[in-house]
Amino acid sequence: MPFHLPLEVAAKSGRFHLVDPGDLETIEHWAMWLEALLHNPCSIYERDGASILLETKQLVERLDGLRIEIYSDEHPPPHFHVKSPEVDASFAIDDCRVINGKVPPSAVKKIEYWHRSSKSKLIEIWNSTRPTSCTVGEYRDA
Repeated sequence: MPFHLPLEVAAKSGRFHLVDPGDLETIEHWAMWLEALLHNPCSIYERDGASILLETKQLVERLDGLRIEIYSDEHPPPHFHVKSPEVDASFAIDDCRVINGKVPPSAVKKIEYWHRSSKSKLIEIWNSTRPTSCTVGEYRDA
């Protein structure tokens, strides 16, 4: 079953593309939904004759010039990406170790500090964005 957000939640969170089209009541709702489909990092694929919406990239947070993102169809271990002009790296969700990429030591300290209070948010978003074909699957604490 696809993941859907209520209209009010989607409008406040900027994730209007996750509203069930059956819940769209006004022309404004339809316009917001179509705009979200066109401008958010998502794609539509077909499974068993049904169209499925998949978020390909989810912004977790902006942190002092850093974009923290989770991509939907990924490789192990469960991880998140950090992007900025100076940083392009991925970090393990479980312990925040750098998996690959370049990141200055000052940014590592900032990301580690953020991770201590945001790990549950990372896990929630990682798990909510797993497509059924993802080889990694949901995050589970070891």
